[in-house]
Amino acid sequence: MPIGEYTDSMEIVVFGAGSLGSLIGGCLTRAHDVTLLGRNPHVKAIRRSGLEIVGECEFRTYPDARTDGPPEADLAVLTTKAFDTDSAARALSGRADCVLSLQNGMGNEDVLRTELDRVLAGTCTYGALYREPGVVKCTGRGEVVLGALPERRSKARDHDDRADGTGRVNRIDHAVADRVGAAFRKAGIEATVAEDMTERLWEKLAVNAAINPVTALSRAPNGALRTGEAHRLATGAARETARVAREGSVDLPEDRALTALEDVLETTAGNDSSMLQDVQQERRTEIEAISGYVADRANEPVPITETLRDLVRAWERERNLR
Repeated sequence: MPIGEYTDSMEIVVFGAGSLGSLIGGCLTRAHDVTLLGRNPHVKAIRRSGLEIVGECEFRTYPDARTDGPPEADLAVLTTKAFDTDSAARALSGRADCVLSLQNGMGNEDVLRTELDRVLAGTCTYGALYREPGVVKCTGRGEVVLGALPERRSKARDHDDRADGTGRVNRIDHAVADRVGAAFRKAGIEATVAEDMTERLWEKLAVNAAINPVTALSRAPNGALRTGEAHRLATGAARETARVAREGSVDLPEDRALTALEDVLETTAGNDSSMLQDVQQERRTEIEAISGYVADRANEPVPITETLRDLVRAWERERNLR
């Protein structure tokens, strides 16, 4: 069923079913037909015994799970690493009526728009931790905020309502965002549909640019950034990100970025950031889509951000991860 005709349950594929994707996908099964697209041995365990969610949410569910290409769906929720966005866009082309990105970093939606007609941006403050194959821990309840972005760049050109490059958003996208928000709420996920997604994405980027590389390099949980040298580095990176946003005409005051940072540090003090988890498991990080994105768009020097980026890059090169 085309998403524009959505009235009840949806066919949803979660592309990149690691910790967060599995948590969101598991919650969505409470109202929708969900397929998790991930990797073994996680997928094998789900197919054998279902998906168990523990922690602040406690339930077991039995979504379809696979490692091959995505099935056709009304909605694809993308939770892959930023560096996998291009391959995900190609895999989802012609398979999903709409794609919602809940990824870290910036620029993912632009990549998706090269292959897909309807792309929504989103942020998610649910906390998730992969425990073992088939088991994911919810470390904190949050909300999903989603919406359409301006300056739509799609390969399709068959809708008169499409944005014309002046910054308007396709009216069709607003209707789709409302329906996707309703679908999330139907499954018990707190969801808000927002019209200021550009500002919200930059605010999230400021938080990620502050927390992720500092925790990864110091091997410390989020709460360690609330005081001392780590706090000075984190707040400095957040300030630089907010300034770069304003240089690009995005309304992100410094105090808004810093308040968002302090809120996240308080509510996730015991959590390990996604970049710290990557470093602990010697996996490639998303540093380019976070600190690299900020540094590449700065009109003036951003020394803290550049230093954090370069140190993580050096760590990756030493381990042949780049």
